[in-house]
Amino acid sequence: MHKTAAVSQCVCALGCGPQYDDAIERFCLAKFRFDMEELDQSNWCSWDDTVELYGELTNCTFLVAMNLNCYWPNRQVDEFFIQVHKHYFNECSLSGRLLRDPPNRILGPFIAVPILVTLLMTALVVWRSKRSEGIV
Repeated sequence: MHKTAAVSQCVCALGCGPQYDDAIERFCLAKFRFDMEELDQSNWCSWDDTVELYGELTNCTFLVAMNLNCYWPNRQVDEFFIQVHKHYFNECSLSGRLLRDPPNRILGPFIAVPILVTLLMTALVVWRSKRSEGIV
């Protein structure tokens, strides 16, 4: 009797089956897809612009799971969100901002200083080696 209960709990924890996948596609992803298309694609990585939509998507998957008597979160919802992230948020950084190069006034010194130090050290080594040759 205990073994049957453990097996049924294990099966439920894995997910709900294809009806859950169909329901979150039909009810949750369809609305999220529509809302994201309404949002300019350049704002997809802006957490301020997408947090509400993402929250609604999360709540929808939870409500569908509760209506189908499924555990939430489960493996299926994890895979669902991985696919959502791959499609909508693949180009976003972890901080939620688009990655771009810093302005040249900031980037320039980080490039120029190491080059100048390398040239100066090379000149100093050559100068010291020529000077020590004459002393010996």
